[in-house]
Amino acid sequence: MRAIPGIRGALLVSDVVEREHGEALARAARGVPRVVVGEGGATRGDPASVEIAYFSGDLYPARIRDFAVALGKAADVRWLQTFSAGVDHPWFQSLRSRGVRLTTASGAAAVPIAQTVMLYLLALTRRLPAWLEAQREARWAPHEIVDLQDRTLAVVGLGPIGLEVARLGQAMRMRVVGVRRALVGDEPCEAWPLARLDELLPQADALVLALPLTEETRGLLDARRLALLPRHALVVNVGRGELVDEPALVRALEAGALGGAGLDVFATEPLPAESPLWRLPNVIVTPHSSGVTPGNQTRATAIFLENLARYARGEPLRNEVA
Repeated sequence: MRAIPGIRGALLVSDVVEREHGEALARAARGVPRVVVGEGGATRGDPASVEIAYFSGDLYPARIRDFAVALGKAADVRWLQTFSAGVDHPWFQSLRSRGVRLTTASGAAAVPIAQTVMLYLLALTRRLPAWLEAQREARWAPHEIVDLQDRTLAVVGLGPIGLEVARLGQAMRMRVVGVRRALVGDEPCEAWPLARLDELLPQADALVLALPLTEETRGLLDARRLALLPRHALVVNVGRGELVDEPALVRALEAGALGGAGLDVFATEPLPAESPLWRLPNVIVTPHSSGVTPGNQTRATAIFLENLARYARGEPLRNEVA
């Protein structure tokens, strides 16, 4: 079979994707040959012929090197799809500098991540860690909890994750204010431009960071902005660790200048054992896993398959990095 017009090279995928989605790949790009990365780095096919590559979740983290080695031999690769939402890693940037188109699986994990955000907020406002400690000690220890309803939830970043957080916040009867670089008019909640963030922070009972890491957003929540938040405010970060000045956040939490934090991402990962964040009683630490569910890989691959069909037809790609 001959490759369809518009795709002259091969498709690089993992053995898992080949096994589980081979028929769907054939439907999306009929006749396009495949190069398959297998266990132990064994590769079937000629990596030098690769035009399209799918960096799927089953490759992360144990088999990243095998995939990268194969892709490194593809001098004429034109498009890479990744299972993740973020592409701030230098490896992705090096591909972009070569003119490779990048698309992401943004939205695939939005629902579970947003649900985890609400878990943080509910656990912190109800002081769940204290209840769990009392349970371990078989100690009857009632304490007061804090309402979420009628509180102001500031969601910085209105991509798929932020939009889902906003929806759940509204379901919790919170006043939700979304923040994005520029308003487009279709926001499902009250929305402010990023330029007004300093004005919003003193009103925020909870602040959720759900935006990508760029030069503009690096260090967005610094010591000055942390000081603008009310003393009872909760900070949740499910974007990237470098969005926050981590030492300044630790100082604010230790000083009682913030009510607490739910953190899934950190400047250094894994979070070093010596970090005070592990031991602060008003902090919930999760290991960059707020959206890790069995359905993510299926949803991410569905986005890739849609994009593969679009690419074959010469149409715009979903989630392309500008």
